[in-house]
Amino acid sequence: MFAWWGQALVRLRWAVLAAALVVVAVGSTWGAGVFGQLTGGGYDDPASESSRAAQRITAELGPQGADLIVLWSSDGATVEQPAFRDPVTATVTGLRARPEVTSVTTWYDTRAPALLSTDRRATYALVQLRAADEDGRTAAYDDLRPALATPGLRTEVGGTVAFLHEANRQTTEDITRAEILSMPVLLVLLVLIFGGLVAASTPLLIGGLAILGAFVAVRLVNMVTDVSIFAINVITLIGLGMAVDYALFVVSRFREELAAGHDTPAAIRRTMATAGRTVLVSGLTIALAMASLLIFPQAFLRSMGLGGMAAVLVAMLATLTVLPALLAVLGHRINALRVPLPGRRAARGGRPAAGETGGAWARIARSVMRRPVRYLVGVTLLLLLLAAPFLRITFGGFDERVLPGDAAPRVVSERIAAEFPGGTVAPIDVLVSGASPEQVRPFADRVAAVPGVTGVTVAASRGTSTLLTVTYPGEPTGDVAQDVVGALRDLPAPGGAEVLVGGRPGADRDLLDSLGDRLPWMALLMAAATLVLLFLAFGSVVLPVKAVLMNLVSIGASFGVVVWIFQDGHLADLLGFTPTGFIEPSNPILMLAVLFGLATDYEVFLLSRVREEWDRTGDNTASVAAGLQHTGRIITAAALLLIVVVAGFATGGMAYIKLIGIGMIVAIVVDATLVRALLVPATMRLLGRWNWWAPGPLGRFYRRYGIREGAEPEPAGRHPTSIG
Repeated sequence: MFAWWGQALVRLRWAVLAAALVVVAVGSTWGAGVFGQLTGGGYDDPASESSRAAQRITAELGPQGADLIVLWSSDGATVEQPAFRDPVTATVTGLRARPEVTSVTTWYDTRAPALLSTDRRATYALVQLRAADEDGRTAAYDDLRPALATPGLRTEVGGTVAFLHEANRQTTEDITRAEILSMPVLLVLLVLIFGGLVAASTPLLIGGLAILGAFVAVRLVNMVTDVSIFAINVITLIGLGMAVDYALFVVSRFREELAAGHDTPAAIRRTMATAGRTVLVSGLTIALAMASLLIFPQAFLRSMGLGGMAAVLVAMLATLTVLPALLAVLGHRINALRVPLPGRRAARGGRPAAGETGGAWARIARSVMRRPVRYLVGVTLLLLLLAAPFLRITFGGFDERVLPGDAAPRVVSERIAAEFPGGTVAPIDVLVSGASPEQVRPFADRVAAVPGVTGVTVAASRGTSTLLTVTYPGEPTGDVAQDVVGALRDLPAPGGAEVLVGGRPGADRDLLDSLGDRLPWMALLMAAATLVLLFLAFGSVVLPVKAVLMNLVSIGASFGVVVWIFQDGHLADLLGFTPTGFIEPSNPILMLAVLFGLATDYEVFLLSRVREEWDRTGDNTASVAAGLQHTGRIITAAALLLIVVVAGFATGGMAYIKLIGIGMIVAIVVDATLVRALLVPATMRLLGRWNWWAPGPLGRFYRRYGIREGAEPEPAGRHPTSIG
């Protein structure tokens, strides 16, 4: 089938390239408009208690809480003096006249101690916006920002809306900078890898096409269901990374076939029958790994899953259609505009011929297979050592500390915590519904007696609905806040009433519970998809199981390093972030989906060539050596290119972007070196011909329905799915 597809692409090459130009035109115009269509936020589980509390509070009492916190401070005047009071009063009067604003609460209105700093030189206002959804509140904040500045005073704006606005802005800047920095570096590395400008430019062309095509796909999806802006992060990272990887693999095989003496049509057919098949298996595996994020109820995780699936599938389709068509047009000109590099063999561009097992990578494989137990034990101990810190991982919700230290929302949060009584910008909301004021008062007393509670205030009351706001010491994401939420939910409700506990601390606790409940199902889906696809690709039940175990080992090492750095705080000054003592749980979940797919990607690259050699020779040791010789350089190059793409993210200002970037870099390095070059050959040597074993019924199923090239010969008297 794959050879036939390559032959068809040779005939239809101009039509395919014309269609690609249409995709580029649509993607750069209509598709690029996706940035204005996607939504923000989406962190909550709609079925959680905190979400239901927020909905009920708005329905029964009207909008509550502060969307913005405007902090004013002076180095000289106190809040009572005209130099401070008069400009603040003028600003507040202007805000209250704005149609975007529902209410503004200040110390001058309430004399509430919590709104006045201990040195009386700072105060803050709680601003409630009229918009009902997060996108509307963000737009209102953009319009209001000029009206918040107060002459003569230092004005800093925080609160939930300002925090999310700044996080989105900073993330966009980080991604843009990462793209600007990575593209020229990628081009230079590709020139070094391929030794020519034409060959080096093809992966970047496919990468650009993959990103634009994914923009179109996500905008189409957004017409059916809401998609978060965070999908763009994954599209940029995964789309570019996978497109470059796949194009590198296909172009390398095409040049190898040309160097072996095949004409262009034959080289295209043989490339599609081998590398094309590998790209298909890899793309489907990674897409299914990203699809596992769809089981989570949080919109931002589902959006990342949708964005990742779109990016991978478009990159795969572009590699299997547009790239072969382009290669069919270029032919031997793929080697044009060569850059002379020392040590490169001109005859085959540095590529080994079919069956060649004398190169450096083959020598590594043979060294490993001469001492497989020693390598297996040594590498496994090293990986377990790297993974050990993961055993003490602590999860917690994200807060303003993910922002750079000088970001206004973070400054506001830290100043209120340090300088104001009560010290929190995110109280716990307790809605008592269906109770009279006489019933609420003793319940409020019980709330005040809960350990960790520093204050209870009746924030709003209407009919039989009352909202209590509960303060506590420390951060909203801290242990005290989480313990207070749990204790409040355990309190018996007043007779005949319903109590819902929410607010930001409640939402953090619900997020942890929701993600924990669904994480095992996510892992099961990823593992099952990998087992099925790798069986269909290689006809073995042993290799897929081993691949899943290898993936977990490399990902575990990455998670251990992430905990050691970001939870424990090592290298914090060097990397420029503030350690919080915990890890926000959605970050490891996203990393798990991405890294599981990437690890499988490299596994497929290696095993595809090993399987090809096994079918040709039936010699397990020689097949592994030849397979590593043919793919070792490509996998290393692909890993290096992907590290360049990810490195831009690791240098960003957002702590969670740094975490994902560094975690991915560690996983890629570990997987491409210790796992694929050492651990996989060692295990394959120990398993011998059992690598290719499958029970009789499954073997027959593979021969009939497997993802394989039917024209591939099999050695006489030996079937790849049998032993004996």
